Amino acid sequence: MKSVAIIGASADSSKFGNKAVRAFQQQGYAVYPVNPKESQIAGLTCYPSISDVPVRPDKISVYLPPPLVLKLLPAIAAKGCDELWLNPGTESDEILAAADKLGLNVIQACSIVAVGISPSAL
Repeated sequence: MKSVAIIGASADSSKFGNKAVRAFQQQGYAVYPVNPKESQIAGLTCYPSISDVPVRPDKISVYLPPPLVLKLLPAIAAKGCDELWLNPGTESDEILAAADKLGLNVIQACSIVAVGISPSAL
């Protein structure tokens, strides 16, 4: 089973961080929501940080503003993943340069659309 960690997962069903959790669930992924303020999202255990996720996910999809993403890149690199998805609004030149130095495989696109679901359908 493929796995994904959603950093910036949200309990608010109108937010993309929640839509991503549900989209990946619908596509059969093992989903690991990450948000230090939540204990559960969409019926799943929510982890306070990427370091707390119990597996190395295949993908990490991020829904946070660039300054927070930049701070989290070392922890993301330490956890490891095959693909780091920077969703619209999360990317910056500084993040891309730092991610490249850390050897992360960055994809700049909407991860919800990439798994075959329209965010407006969620």
